[in-house]
Amino acid sequence: MKLENIPLKGKIAALVLICIMALSVFAPLVYPYSPVSVDLNSLSQPPSFLSGHIFGTDQEGRDILARLLAGGKVSISVSFLAAFFAMTVGLAVGLAAGYFGGKVDAALMAVVDLILAFPSLLLAIGVSVVLPPGTLTVMLAIASVGWASFARLVRGHVLSIREAQFVDAARAIGASGPRIIWAHILPQCVPLVLTLMAVKLGGYIITEASLSFLGLGAQPPAATWGAMISQGIDYIYAAPWIAVLPGLAIAVTAFCFNMLGEALADSGYDLKAGKF
Repeated sequence: MKLENIPLKGKIAALVLICIMALSVFAPLVYPYSPVSVDLNSLSQPPSFLSGHIFGTDQEGRDILARLLAGGKVSISVSFLAAFFAMTVGLAVGLAAGYFGGKVDAALMAVVDLILAFPSLLLAIGVSVVLPPGTLTVMLAIASVGWASFARLVRGHVLSIREAQFVDAARAIGASGPRIIWAHILPQCVPLVLTLMAVKLGGYIITEASLSFLGLGAQPPAATWGAMISQGIDYIYAAPWIAVLPGLAIAVTAFCFNMLGEALADSGYDLKAGKF
């Protein structure tokens, strides 16, 4: 895939995402306000350049922009890590099921079908309830639900290429099954799962925010976008910026990830054929 083949909407989405991630990582190093500092003299101040609180303050006097930046770092990093673990597990399961077939395929796909049969958000909530609340729990919950879709896609692709001539040639020279999977089939699947990962990240951002909204993510006073909405919902009429601004951050980030995923697919990657 060449950069010039990516549609304009994908390039714009990627640029916006890079800006959001860069601000989340580096802006807190120079921004003068702390995301957890309580200021009783600045309760629920509206957005204003004159006061120094560009996006206003919340019900405890904490700077909204500082909390958005801190929350973005948590929300995006958790979603990325969850997507990476889901991709890794799904890739391993899909490779094993597709290449070995038979009882291995039947057993692994039975588990995949079971996971896919449940609504993903409800299953993630169920996993989160069992474990102590925190960012690690959210990451594990998303990954434990998300790997099944990766596994099914990879398995279908492996079934289509396991009898290809380059695989038969590897068998003819005595290569073992694990060697064939690692050296010959895996490289054919990596672009496929990376594209699917880009498509899925928007949904993972929303899932992370949903779990944090329910109090299953990072605990106060740590900031996440979902928790900020939960804490500000009671002030939606008196101080709407407390809940609206993190909601907009979630919407913009998820939308850009969706646009980027669609652009990668539109750029010429065939999800069924597994090639550009």
